[in-house]
Amino acid sequence: MDELHGFDRFGFTHDGLTRDVLRAGTGPGVVVMPELPGLHPPVLAFARRVVDIGCTAYLPSLFGTPGRANSFPYLLATVSRVCVAREFTVFAAGRTSPVVSWLRALAARAHAECGGPGVGAVGMCFTGGFALAMMVDDRMRAAVLSQPSLPVPLGRRRKADIGLSGADRARVRERVAGEPCVLGLRFTGDPAVPAGRFATLRRELGTGFLAVEIDSSPANEYGIPPRAHAVLTGHPGEQPDHPTRRALEQVLTFLRDRLHAPPR
Repeated sequence: MDELHGFDRFGFTHDGLTRDVLRAGTGPGVVVMPELPGLHPPVLAFARRVVDIGCTAYLPSLFGTPGRANSFPYLLATVSRVCVAREFTVFAAGRTSPVVSWLRALAARAHAECGGPGVGAVGMCFTGGFALAMMVDDRMRAAVLSQPSLPVPLGRRRKADIGLSGADRARVRERVAGEPCVLGLRFTGDPAVPAGRFATLRRELGTGFLAVEIDSSPANEYGIPPRAHAVLTGHPGEQPDHPTRRALEQVLTFLRDRLHAPPR
């Protein structure tokens, strides 16, 4: 497919699970995870921006078909599959999704192949919280949580949950320890990413968590729809000061600064 031009593809196996991975670029590794329904063209476009800042993008195909354009039937079919897949913890609070073990192994491979001070991870929507769970690994230097939507926010407990087991939560808190290495993004009116989830991240990670919350309230200055969801893969505003464009640039600067600077 033309959409996949410039990406190499390889199969990666860990603990009996094999997935295809797309790869492009040079420099420190960044694991760019798909949003529903998969590695569709806007996710690939974001990955190319990661390559442009001097990083190697690793795109695991966790669901869907790489390069296939989004559509409502495609989205619906993908959602029906992932909601029953054992690799993903969709509804349970206080648990880390099993697929994160595979993602941590992929990050270890990326670091071995690319070198540098460490690895970054970007999760979006369904995979948003996986980037946080990957931070238990000492190789991880930067985690971007774009509209982290799991667990599905049904009920007060799930709305505040951040998709980590107790042990992983404690380890991530220890690793972050006030160093600003976790960046989260959401639209304020997005029902899939409640304010309570970011409140938990602030409480657990303190100054290690950087929050970007874009106003999508009715009659907001930039006309952002109240239920806007995709921060990094929606169409950024044309104006340089548009909040979605600023958010995109902030993510790229964050990754570049964290991955091209030696660890402290």
